[in-house]
Amino acid sequence: MQIIPSILTNSTDELMSMLARCEGMCDRVQIDVVDGVFAGNRTIDPSALKYLDTDLKLDFHLMVANPASWVEKCASVGANMVIGQIEQMASQEEFIKKCQMANVSVGLAVNLPTPTDSLDQTVIGDIDTLLLMSVPAGFGGQEFDQSVYQKIKDASFLREKDTTPFMLCVDGGVSEASVGTLFRMKVDEVVIGKRLFVGDLKANIDVILNKSKL
Repeated sequence: MQIIPSILTNSTDELMSMLARCEGMCDRVQIDVVDGVFAGNRTIDPSALKYLDTDLKLDFHLMVANPASWVEKCASVGANMVIGQIEQMASQEEFIKKCQMANVSVGLAVNLPTPTDSLDQTVIGDIDTLLLMSVPAGFGGQEFDQSVYQKIKDASFLREKDTTPFMLCVDGGVSEASVGTLFRMKVDEVVIGKRLFVGDLKANIDVILNKSKL
């Protein structure tokens, strides 16, 4: 299981500070982008990273209206992967094609209240990551919702039928109490926000990883 730090902020200075803390501590970081439409919150725009020089792989999680229209903007600032919330997509196929054209890995994200059967199963084999929210998307500091466990089971069934299996990622409120269950359910990646940055980042990642194996 990989632990991926996520950054949700409306401050460019805080974004840069948190990215600097991640250098050498991990290889990937998720940057959350909220536009005030999908959720009543607003974060930095990807353009804030225009002059960033980093070895980190940057995943952009788009909690925005019409995610397909944001793909090129993310790619232009060095995105490794772009993940879009399906709730705001006119077409999941269009979003995937935009990512492929921009030469970035592609992820689909499913909000906590959204059933997994909202995924377009005709294109599920074309994604690299399926991200399941374990809190309502758009805000940090929320408590993990165990209803995501059933969605993980549903997604695992979809993955078993996929000839090029996608990575399964869970995002939101994950702590030492829940990470072991996620590991046993064969979740590949866990995204954790500000609680990971309280104190020593590397030590916090190691604690979570160790707990996942108990």
